[in-house]
Amino acid sequence: MDCIFCKISSKEIKSRVIFETENSLAFLDAFPLSIGHTLIIPKSHHKKIQDMPSNISTDLFLTVQKVTKKIDTITGSTLLAIHNGEDSGQEIPHVHVHLIPRSKDDNAGPIHRMFNEPPKISDFELDQLCKKLKIS
Repeated sequence: MDCIFCKISSKEIKSRVIFETENSLAFLDAFPLSIGHTLIIPKSHHKKIQDMPSNISTDLFLTVQKVTKKIDTITGSTLLAIHNGEDSGQEIPHVHVHLIPRSKDDNAGPIHRMFNEPPKISDFELDQLCKKLKIS
């Protein structure tokens, strides 16, 4: 498999590891958006979050929680981002969580600024969508 994150996980490619468990790896992003930008990946290859077995998912998010505490020491605030599929902006088809230290003066703004034209949706449409997506 030609996945850069799998190669990082197997130590074929050097990375700056800041934390590791049996199933997950946290390392500094090689192309950071801010100082301290960190990626957390499952060591096994999974394209989307819903593809991961529960034990891998649990380990990954416990790692996210632990590493976020440390990343928060940089600016006091951290953006967590997951692109779950190509259309969402996922450039490498391997689950990865971005931890990006944020500050008031970084000019990145809230997530709502990412979308130039959010959909206009009525209360009725929201109710219908809620019924469609509700998990029993």
